[in-house]
Amino acid sequence: MFEDIRVLLVDDEDDILEIMSYNLKKHGFDVKTSTSSVKSIDLARNWKPHIIVLDIMMPEMDGITLCKELRSYPEFKNVIILFLTARSEDFTQIVALENGGDDYITKPITPQVFVTKIKSYARRIKEEIHTTSAEKIIQIGDYIIDPNTYEIQHGSTIHQLPKKEFQIVVLLASSPGKVFSREEIFSHVWGNDIIVGERTIDVHMRKIRKKLGDDFIETIKGVGYRIKKI
Repeated sequence: MFEDIRVLLVDDEDDILEIMSYNLKKHGFDVKTSTSSVKSIDLARNWKPHIIVLDIMMPEMDGITLCKELRSYPEFKNVIILFLTARSEDFTQIVALENGGDDYITKPITPQVFVTKIKSYARRIKEEIHTTSAEKIIQIGDYIIDPNTYEIQHGSTIHQLPKKEFQIVVLLASSPGKVFSREEIFSHVWGNDIIVGERTIDVHMRKIRKKLGDDFIETIKGVGYRIKKI
């Protein structure tokens, strides 16, 4: 079922790579591993994985720096990048998400739970691969949102957002004025079977506002988020 989904695991601990790789392969995933954060860049560029799992604490280049480096290449703008980390404090989680991560997985984690999380992302990827029809361009005021290019034009400026940020914008823009709860956003963007960290949506919203303006998305305290009708 998952033979066409490529997963790259980067961690400086061989035993973790061996356990996680073995269990993913058992469920049909195509898996490559690397103990070197530096060498993993060329491996990723040549192999083009759908999902990349990075340890944060690595000797040559930490996972957060590696994530930023990967995101600087166009081919990795929309690849799922997950962090596998033993550091569970809020600061580390926020920094990981602020620098391009889609989600974080806290160690220790059982192989079964790890595989389940990867499967959830893989199913979303397969759904997107099989969705080939062109989507309608959305215009709200002077914002032009093109779901086919992941671009948002505002005046003379064109913003190309990472996949999750763009999907949040498209969801909210689908019904201007409607307030979407956090649960609705999680369900539509991440899927019901994916459990993401509590900080994930807050970080994504902050990044969207930084790019598109503080007034673009309105927070309705205790309810959710909306794009105002213009």
